[in-house]
Amino acid sequence: MNITVVGTGYVGLVVGACLAETGNSVVCADVDKKKIEGLKQNVLPIYEPGLEDFVERNQAQGRLKFTTDVGGAISEADVIFIAVGTPPDEDGSADLRHVLAVAEEIGKHAQRECVVVTKSTVPVGTAARVAEAVAKNAKRPFHMCSNPEFLKEGAAVDDFMKPDRVVLGVESDFARSMMAELYAPFVRTGKPIIFMDIPSAEMTKYAANAMLATRISFMNEIANLCEKVGANVDLVRRGIGSDARIGPSFLFPGPGYGGSCFPKDVKALVRTAKEKGAALEVLEAVEEANERQKRRMFEKVKKALDGKLKSARVGLWGLAFKPQTDDMREAPALTLIDELRGAGASVVAHDPAAMHETKRRIGDAIEYAQTSYEAIEGADALVVMTDWNEYRHPDFNRIKKALKRPVVVDGRNLYDPERMRTLGFTYLSIGRGRE
Repeated sequence: MNITVVGTGYVGLVVGACLAETGNSVVCADVDKKKIEGLKQNVLPIYEPGLEDFVERNQAQGRLKFTTDVGGAISEADVIFIAVGTPPDEDGSADLRHVLAVAEEIGKHAQRECVVVTKSTVPVGTAARVAEAVAKNAKRPFHMCSNPEFLKEGAAVDDFMKPDRVVLGVESDFARSMMAELYAPFVRTGKPIIFMDIPSAEMTKYAANAMLATRISFMNEIANLCEKVGANVDLVRRGIGSDARIGPSFLFPGPGYGGSCFPKDVKALVRTAKEKGAALEVLEAVEEANERQKRRMFEKVKKALDGKLKSARVGLWGLAFKPQTDDMREAPALTLIDELRGAGASVVAHDPAAMHETKRRIGDAIEYAQTSYEAIEGADALVVMTDWNEYRHPDFNRIKKALKRPVVVDGRNLYDPERMRTLGFTYLSIGRGRE
């Protein structure tokens, strides 16, 4: 099948590479010349485990191509995925300018009957607006499909190749048949393809992310209460996670959620609800709780250093909003860095993947260490913000020798509190009894 993916960001690149991996002829198109030239040389604009191998292999075997000729890529496609960015406007609504611009290009250049797929995360009703934009110039029949993505950053390739489910919003037999054929190789183990109407598919994506964000904020609030009453959130999490109605996923407390999806999608859903006169007060509280949680990490560092932050040196382990990615969008580490610097502290940070992206965002506002231990040499405290595997079992004796003061603030609950105190550390974590 001839596939065109417009947009080579996180979603578009994963979609294109994975569809090529199953034998389709895929063209990924983007107006960013520098990005496309890099991709032709197998230089990826994002860090995502396993993706580079897919891109390199499928380019070498001729199944995957990259181009800036968006119109040419559209002209011979059977299925066209729209995977361009939908950044939030100032009011929280999704910015659909790029999506609708691609739709107009599809109308102008499509030369055969095709399926137009909205893959970008877009509000309910967007597919109808895309159809209108395509129809203005369409020379051939086209069929709309909403195919929301459920990719976890750091595990996106596996998620696409072995999905829990594939959600397809279609309203024609042609679209249903084409998309069922396209996704058949990915559901051979019996995972479902769930067909539904287009508005329901669009809502499913937002509802899923809103639910996960809610679980995170809920557990952060419970963790904060655990600290007040002397309970241990790790035990509480196990206790409620073993309930089949709840399950164990997304119940780990931390410094707040970030990334490309949860903050943006919660805001967009809240905005849509307000426009339709349907209050989503739970999600408004989720947003507020998340912003508070990001700021709580600063308060913990301040407490650990007895309020003496001016001229303090803080070693930071982890910058990305989660491990296995270099994504710094809405990363809690950025909030902490901003508040520490505002209080007169200096920050030296290490991250296995995100230091380049952090430097692109904030420049030399902080120091960057080549190793995790270099980041804490002579520091007044170590703060853990991202649970990369290499931070899970460090040499604590080496940490204690490197630090000026034996202070560890653990925003990911990686270490055992009793052991840390036995080793002589002042140790603060999230929700594990009174500190």
